[in-house]
Amino acid sequence: MAMIPTTILTGFLGAGKTTLLNRILQEDHGMRIAVIENEFGQENIDNEILVQESREQIVEMNNGCICCTVRGDLILALGSLAQKREAGEIQFDRVVIETTGLANPGPVAQTFFVDEEVGANYMLDAVVTVVDARHAMDQLDQHEEAQRQVGFADKILLSKTDLVSAEQVAALTARLNRINPRAPISKSDFGRAPIAEVLDLKGFNLNDKLELDPDFLLTEQTHDEGHVHDEHCGHHHHEHDHEHGEHCDHHDHHHSHHTDDIAAFVFKSNRPFDTAKLDEFLGGLINVYGPRMLRYKGVLFMQDADRKVVFQGVHQIMGSDLGAKWGENDVRGSKMVFIGKNLPKDIFISGLEQCLV
Repeated sequence: MAMIPTTILTGFLGAGKTTLLNRILQEDHGMRIAVIENEFGQENIDNEILVQESREQIVEMNNGCICCTVRGDLILALGSLAQKREAGEIQFDRVVIETTGLANPGPVAQTFFVDEEVGANYMLDAVVTVVDARHAMDQLDQHEEAQRQVGFADKILLSKTDLVSAEQVAALTARLNRINPRAPISKSDFGRAPIAEVLDLKGFNLNDKLELDPDFLLTEQTHDEGHVHDEHCGHHHHEHDHEHGEHCDHHDHHHSHHTDDIAAFVFKSNRPFDTAKLDEFLGGLINVYGPRMLRYKGVLFMQDADRKVVFQGVHQIMGSDLGAKWGENDVRGSKMVFIGKNLPKDIFISGLEQCLV
């Protein structure tokens, strides 16, 4: 049987995930979707409750979708759904997992790469994060989980934009792009997002497209060495960067009090990488900083290679693959984006430079 594409739907409390889900579960879109409402993660529940509450409820909707409420281990729920599908007891083509509003989507995403049974049946399509335009600025200031949900996203859906001004939407969009320049942003008021903006996004595909918000690239200034730094951030603080405003809000000084622990930076170079040096350096980075590295992705120009190399990772789990051949008219070069918590940007960038030929 073909792999089942799976979407992780996340977003802070009250952002509008359930409104969006209800629409998916009731609308006549012709898809059979199993929605798993992962009511609480296993880490904050004691075993007695877990044993009593592990019964899952499966309800079939009029449009052929299935709603499955899981109060327990997500891996078991996914396994049980796959078995029922194989036995012909239920039918579905794809899965949407709704996480609780306070959840960090990282461990849920890692499940697809760490658990063999899940990895054999399901393919992670994308992490979609719903952001409440009215309350997001405060939530991002106060809750690291809200920043993580944005940092992990392959796609961001803004809800409640009707309750704020165009200027507020623009300021929030700029901030979201600084945290995560690789997630396109669109509006989803009252859950009205086209299904195509939620499903089949291929955000976890190892393809050689690395979409980055173009404004983010404009606010970073290319230096002679061929990589990118912040325009306004001094970058000589080494590992104490996070105390000195490493993620200073470029081009947006009147919001300078919004200093997010989670932020993105880009490395670019037109010189090829030495494969052995890069492998060793990336391995070391992941060992040391893996827990703080939320998402990272790159298209790489390697020495003596006629094809692009594509890599991406979640925390300590990294994968790479050969991409398309370099075209005759392509400008060969590498572009990498790292999204993480208080990552020492200058250590990453100077180390990557030392891996260039």
